[in-house]
Amino acid sequence: MNIRKNTVLTGMVAVIIVLLISCTSGKKQNDKNLVWNDEFNYTGLPDSAKWEYDIEGNEWGWGNNEAQYYTRQRKENAWVENGLLYITARHENYEGHNFTSARLVTKNKGDWLYGRIEVRAKLPTGRGTWPAIWMLSTDWEYGGWPESGEIDIMENVGYNPDSVFAAVHTAAYNHVKGTQKSNGIALADCDEEFHVYAMEWDQNEINTYVDDNHIFSFSDEGTGYKEWPFDKRFHLLLNVAVGGTWGGAQGIDTTIFPQAMEVDYVRVYQK
Repeated sequence: MNIRKNTVLTGMVAVIIVLLISCTSGKKQNDKNLVWNDEFNYTGLPDSAKWEYDIEGNEWGWGNNEAQYYTRQRKENAWVENGLLYITARHENYEGHNFTSARLVTKNKGDWLYGRIEVRAKLPTGRGTWPAIWMLSTDWEYGGWPESGEIDIMENVGYNPDSVFAAVHTAAYNHVKGTQKSNGIALADCDEEFHVYAMEWDQNEINTYVDDNHIFSFSDEGTGYKEWPFDKRFHLLLNVAVGGTWGGAQGIDTTIFPQAMEVDYVRVYQK
């Protein structure tokens, strides 16, 4: 009787240990721990404990002459269901604009210094769309853009639908000067299939990946913040812009809307 009880207990302990190991390993990425995530396993507006809406640049086109009005807590532009976040750009009259969309940010709800940021997403398509997965400085300690830096994990423009791009912008390297550091790859099905867009960042280097295929690197040159402002905490942004200096370079096809970026998950890992 005692031997049998001990055998049962031993088996139960073994199962618990296996489950604990399994759960722990599910929260790791190589040598990193999962520190922040949204799996979108709910229905409704994006989780307010993790996401805020950025609307502050609506009146001046966000510096890029963009055509959309970014809304706040509007189901038509940002909604979660069926395990996905939908960021949807629409052709409609709203607050003096002809398009609406959403720009979600984790600022002061998810801010990190170094780590791996991973987003699994399917992109919108059509001339005039400009989806992005990117990061900005949270505290702007080196000054306004571009002094405090920008990290573009993924950008795509609808008139060039089969390519995605990664980049960084700093005081020394930015698109205004034409000195930005960037690279693009062909990805013919990015509007039809989900892909994992990821960035790994430490004190020396930023590396960007698509489905774990390395596409871009940028290293600290050791010359100061004008080249490397990436030693401060940053936050994540997800948005679908319409038009703008890049996205609208070949005009906007108004017949394609609505168009959505669908996001399966966002995961952040750190050592």
